[in-house]
Amino acid sequence: MAKAGEYSKIGDILAGKHTGKKVKIRGWVHRQRTSGGLAFVVMRDATGVLQCAVKKDAVDEKDWKDATNVFVESSAECEGIVKEDKRAPGGFELGVSGFNAIFIGEAFPIAKDQSVEFLLDTRHLWLRSQRLTNILKGRDYITRYLRQFFFEHDFFECTPPIITRSACEGGATLFKLDYFGDMAYLSQSGQMYGEVFSFSLGNIFILAPSFRAEPSRTIRHLAEYWHLEPEMAFYSQKMNMELQEDMIEFVCQKMAKEHPDILQAAGRDPNDLLMVKAPFPRIDYGKAIEMLQEKGLKIEYGQDMGADEEAELTKDTKIPIFVHNHPKAFKAFYMREDKSKPGTVLSNDLLAPQGHGEIIGGSERIWEHDELMARVKEQNLPEKEYQWYLDLRRYGSVPHAGFGLGIERLVKWMLNLDHIRDAIPFPRTINRAYP
Repeated sequence: MAKAGEYSKIGDILAGKHTGKKVKIRGWVHRQRTSGGLAFVVMRDATGVLQCAVKKDAVDEKDWKDATNVFVESSAECEGIVKEDKRAPGGFELGVSGFNAIFIGEAFPIAKDQSVEFLLDTRHLWLRSQRLTNILKGRDYITRYLRQFFFEHDFFECTPPIITRSACEGGATLFKLDYFGDMAYLSQSGQMYGEVFSFSLGNIFILAPSFRAEPSRTIRHLAEYWHLEPEMAFYSQKMNMELQEDMIEFVCQKMAKEHPDILQAAGRDPNDLLMVKAPFPRIDYGKAIEMLQEKGLKIEYGQDMGADEEAELTKDTKIPIFVHNHPKAFKAFYMREDKSKPGTVLSNDLLAPQGHGEIIGGSERIWEHDELMARVKEQNLPEKEYQWYLDLRRYGSVPHAGFGLGIERLVKWMLNLDHIRDAIPFPRTINRAYP
């Protein structure tokens, strides 16, 4: 077996870096067909797919047997001369002089025209598909650029607990667990712990899983998802929204300029993301309700907007839009009331264009003890479980703000996916926790 450094990446071959040279590659069989004394084995690695032409009279008997007996997803290694061939996938072909099957295994169970449920049942294998491979790459780059944005803005990354006694978004959507004989929950959000960090570090962000026991069967809900949650000391609502739009612009521009191939493979025109530039339109909640009513939707002031309303507001937009200052009645207890617009809070939802819906929810946080205590009592929250959170308002409190971004919702929009389940490797929904 050759050493790792002796193998070439297929992506480099497709980029023309090894034309006319002898190389070794290894990976998995993407496709295979044999015609007489010629076998075409399309190999894949993490960087691309390459057609390998194996001539019976150019290799020894074992190599020919291996090349003709491999299944889709068998693992193999081969060597040969790289040549340009416009007829081949990617425009290059490997003229094979040696082929070795590392592991032939069994016939791959996934063929064409499989049902969605079957593909979800075999997700551990289906993740090898070219489509999901490209989505995984896209998700990785998007996450890298989010981190890069915050590091360049002098934020610290912090880690909150996943097991907690305090509900952040309401008790009805908590996953309960037995914590050594006591009741605890899987975290809905790291936000409140983020506020702890911001009072020592200033500007911080969290990237961690969150869990919502919502019985939702929609194309944008998951029971387990990844949550980016920045918290900023001395921030206002205005500063909060400006940070959000700058972040989204940064990530969209980076993806469009550096990975247009991944976007195109997933079904997104890179030019769509190049158009995403701050500032984004800002619409007061009350105005948004009036706009929806004028369009014939049945929604009243005081009701939260759902997928249909968000889709109507964004169906003709090219960039995200903010809806801000929602009624206090249906927003979280920690959101600060806008004294200039009583009954509303200093909140914002960022809606992705063309019906992809909400990707960010943010607000100024209540920073004065008595106001927060009043909201805790209004919502009949167990004061004892929030004592530590109230303590933050007793000792050195300052005005502060933050937001939560659903990574999968961002990926769904940026890659133009039909369903959020493809934005995460192993989707957890109301009816699925396998594999």
